[in-house]
Amino acid sequence: MQFLVSSDELIKNLQALRNVINNNNTIPVLDNFLFELNNNTLKITASDLETTMTATVPVESNESASFLLPARMLVDTIKALPVQPLTFMFNDDNTMNIISETGKYSFAYTDAEDYPSPVEMEEAETLQMPGSILADAVSKTIFAAGTDDLRPTMTGVFFEFSPESLNFVATDAHKLVKYERQDLKADSESHFIVPKKPLQILKNYIAGTDDDVTISYDDRNVRFNFDNIQLLSRLINGKYPNYNAVIPTENPNVMVVDRQNLLNVVKRVDIFASKATHLIRFDIAGSELKVSAEDLDFSSKAEERMTCNFQGDDMAIGFNSKFLIEMLSNLDADEVSVNMSLPSKAALIHPVDGMEEGEFVTMLVMPLMLS
Repeated sequence: MQFLVSSDELIKNLQALRNVINNNNTIPVLDNFLFELNNNTLKITASDLETTMTATVPVESNESASFLLPARMLVDTIKALPVQPLTFMFNDDNTMNIISETGKYSFAYTDAEDYPSPVEMEEAETLQMPGSILADAVSKTIFAAGTDDLRPTMTGVFFEFSPESLNFVATDAHKLVKYERQDLKADSESHFIVPKKPLQILKNYIAGTDDDVTISYDDRNVRFNFDNIQLLSRLINGKYPNYNAVIPTENPNVMVVDRQNLLNVVKRVDIFASKATHLIRFDIAGSELKVSAEDLDFSSKAEERMTCNFQGDDMAIGFNSKFLIEMLSNLDADEVSVNMSLPSKAALIHPVDGMEEGEFVTMLVMPLMLS
């Protein structure tokens, strides 16, 4: 038994699938790719039980078979080869040869009977959206998701679909991002929480594509179909926090500032901030913003001044510099507005420009107390 496949087409898909496999699997069979050959179609699957990804690759064959191949060794081998056709040939002693133009590489393969069965989704709801928009929604929210396993609902991105809009939200209780598309709608209201790992894989694969992604979901799983890829993930069980309740509506002090300039200033001043708190201070008066930080343990401090457009009462407020850097880095706008009320209340960051019609981004950051 044998089949012929392009090394370029194969490695592109294997590298994406490899991201699903954990480095330390407690179940050895999950260290393998599942290959399912059906004449001229090869379906390859990788899984960690929570996330399962399948790629379909065209091959030349007239046979059918299912088998397992070691993921890491296979990827490392094919990645090191120049682009060329590869022949996979199976021997009677449960070994497989990969034959290239100049060499032969042998692997042990195993039966596929112990590989986990795929999850079946019955009566799933379905929605389609452009891959570029979905990638943008994930990019602008995923960094704000939490890492605390004691609050699992905050460790993923909240998908909230309705006939009015599609919303994507992430928070770790210190920062929050809401990405809203009012130009895209669902037939009915639904919501679910997707873990970060499959979203990171998804984002990397669909970034820059204009092809539609089909999202299918039920009360336990979500599946993303695009191009020749199917990515299925188990949902995070639990009720997501009422994020709307923490977004302040009265913010009379509004500062508009150049995003890139502010980002650069915060990065430089952050070098001198306390490594424990990352506290930086904003002093806003008139058309001037002073950004400063001090680390008493090392007797170091820094301050920079920059121009801004400020409407409101002069104020001083503290922020975690790492949070600001993450937020400003994940916006594409030339200018951003920072909306504030009191030094003890959450501030909102909005892009002033660079948004498509129907696209809205709200970033919330909690302040730090000034000494």
